[in-house]
Amino acid sequence: MHVTALVVALIGCAGIIGLGTRFLLTPRRATLDFGVAADNLRALTAIKGVRDITSGVVPLVVWAAAGPATLGWALVAAALTPVGDAIIVRTNGGKLSTALGIHGLTAGLLVAAGLVLALG
Repeated sequence: MHVTALVVALIGCAGIIGLGTRFLLTPRRATLDFGVAADNLRALTAIKGVRDITSGVVPLVVWAAAGPATLGWALVAAALTPVGDAIIVRTNGGKLSTALGIHGLTAGLLVAAGLVLALG
């Protein structure tokens, strides 16, 4: 039973990575297939909001279930999000100061805190 659950979980992880990649490569089609119009700003910001909340809750669950070292590795992995955000800001006309000062700093703090927890 555990092996089956693990396989299902890993397939789910691969699937969500694939869906996220699709949103980067074919955003209009992916947004339409998600169920909202690609120009619906309210829907897109709601999608981002839910994902940001999840990005905060999941590390807390990791910490509660597996302790600070595992939380550390989860934070290092989570640094992909602000790195991606910085790239999105820069490739869409945003300021370098915003890309680095908000998103770059966030990524750096996640990696630094994560490594202290993971290796400490």
